[in-house]
Amino acid sequence: MPNRSAFFTSRKALFLLASLCCLLWGSAYPAIKNGYALFHIAANDIPTKLVFAGYRFAFAGLVLLVFSALSQKPLRLANRRVLGQITLLGLTQTSLQYLFFYLGLAYTTGVKSSIMNATGTFFSVLLAHFIYKNDRLSFNKLLGCAVGFVGVMVVNFRPGLLSFDFTLLGEGSVVMAAFVLSAASIYGKKLSQHIDSVVLTGYQLAIGGVALLLIGFATGGALEAFTLKSAALMVYLVALSSVAFSLWTILLKYNRVSMVTVFNFMVPVFGTGLSALFLDESFLEWKNGVALLLVCYGIWLVTKEEKPAPAAP
Repeated sequence: MPNRSAFFTSRKALFLLASLCCLLWGSAYPAIKNGYALFHIAANDIPTKLVFAGYRFAFAGLVLLVFSALSQKPLRLANRRVLGQITLLGLTQTSLQYLFFYLGLAYTTGVKSSIMNATGTFFSVLLAHFIYKNDRLSFNKLLGCAVGFVGVMVVNFRPGLLSFDFTLLGEGSVVMAAFVLSAASIYGKKLSQHIDSVVLTGYQLAIGGVALLLIGFATGGALEAFTLKSAALMVYLVALSSVAFSLWTILLKYNRVSMVTVFNFMVPVFGTGLSALFLDESFLEWKNGVALLLVCYGIWLVTKEEKPAPAAP
């Protein structure tokens, strides 16, 4: 479909759609914390947090699978081995990752979470160096990782700069979620070579979401405070996951990976701004501004396309 390809490869469409994806992912930070309040989920009520996350991703996966079916993409898996691989991906990329993410978000601010979750980019770069021969560390990647991690350190300093504000349950869980996502994404890349990306994402979200629901219910979790407002927020969380993942997959299909992933720096920007706006969290502190600039610059360094070496005369 030449017209479709021309549209998604145009600079205007790439900028608008990639920015929309990052805006949606950034909005998840304040939305989740508002969800805790609307559903009356206490900070230490981990089982109910798992149920909350499970509903979101199970339905998001279902939406993607329905979308794939309407697009006439084959949903039938080749064999049990493929089902096992997708199940492993779902249990790690969705279940385990969001177990850490939701836990961490309950014990730290949305501003800090949106910045610290960006460490996933650097974990991906480091892991890829040891797995792929054609994705070795370069000077820009090393510098980007260093700058980004300095940014993560800056955001954790207290105003007096004499102590380090870092807890395992809060910031530690967010960083762990970023690492799990990075490792699982590399495994998912391998699976996507023979499975449609949207179908793969739909199955892994659904499987991971159901696992979160089962664990949450089994440990005593229950999501009971359903109101029009809380239900609308749940619908939004489901929609943002489905739309963002679908659009991102389409952009990756029609554009070079480096051209798309460079927009990842906008996720912490949107996440920080929206958290400050909707959660009344403090953003206008020097450490948050400096940290955000460092993280964004680090991501830009890591993902920018390196110029090819000039040909020998």
